[in-house]
Amino acid sequence: MKHLFAKLLRLSALGLCALLFAGVVTQAHAYPERSIRLVVPNAAGGGTDAFARIMAQKLGEVLNQSVVVENKPGAQGGIGTTYGAKAAPDGYTLTIAFVSTMAVNPFVYADIGYEPLKDFVAVAVGVNQPYLMVTYPASPYQNLQEFGQFAKQKKGGATFASTSSQTELIGVLFQTLLETRMLYIPYKNATTAVVELARGDIDVMVASLPSAIPLLNAGKLKALAVTGSKRATALPNVPSAAEAGFPEFVANGWYGIVAPKGTPDAVVQLLNKHINAILAMPDVQQQLIAAGFEILTGTPAEFTAMIERDYQRWGALAQTQKSMRK
Repeated sequence: MKHLFAKLLRLSALGLCALLFAGVVTQAHAYPERSIRLVVPNAAGGGTDAFARIMAQKLGEVLNQSVVVENKPGAQGGIGTTYGAKAAPDGYTLTIAFVSTMAVNPFVYADIGYEPLKDFVAVAVGVNQPYLMVTYPASPYQNLQEFGQFAKQKKGGATFASTSSQTELIGVLFQTLLETRMLYIPYKNATTAVVELARGDIDVMVASLPSAIPLLNAGKLKALAVTGSKRATALPNVPSAAEAGFPEFVANGWYGIVAPKGTPDAVVQLLNKHINAILAMPDVQQQLIAAGFEILTGTPAEFTAMIERDYQRWGALAQTQKSMRK
């Protein structure tokens, strides 16, 4: 009798597991049954917004459901990212993630409202880009070396426009390499910063390639260097920081897609598969490369590792920044 009872228990457990597995498969098979929200923690018009809209259109086509972009700017991306973190973990609210929101903000703000390594699951990385050190067209320095000399000699320090938590830390990195101090001028948005930079009110700023390329083409900005070890495909005439004599001045900005922690793995894997396929489409690659992006694909686990590496790296720089301000 005991053996029969044990056998029945095993069969019941196996049956329950089978039902649970079938439920997960059915859920992924049925997903999505309604429209998906893609949260952009920045205002419309920037690099994150451009990336999101390309992905939303294509993802909507392959999933046969509308993917609606919702811009929720503020607090250096903190407002929109917090909103995404607190959404239901059902795959119907996704968030554009980038270095500032996932690896910098937690070290800069006392209570940003979310914990990137605990509140999100990585879905897919999409693109990577170096940043660009730019200045006004009539500036007396033509490259990074000349600007370095200028920064060391200028009374009170060279002025550096900061438009995000990450760009401020990029400035910290550069002044550490220069062994000098620069004066940071914070801006709520890049548009205002570019206007004042073009007038010569500020000495330099770091800009994303998608926002800088149109202004460079219009002659409103001058590029000093790409913040990386190689030149950007979209700007073949602009030297890399390594070529300019600063091999350690490497700062990249990736964009990817995350979901609230607890989102079913089957849904995450399905989205990852479709996003990687979209990134392989020739027309998508053409749009993204023209904007200055480098295509990145990978598994959710690989994207998680990327977030964790940058969390450690920029966290260390944030601590350096805090000690410099004391």
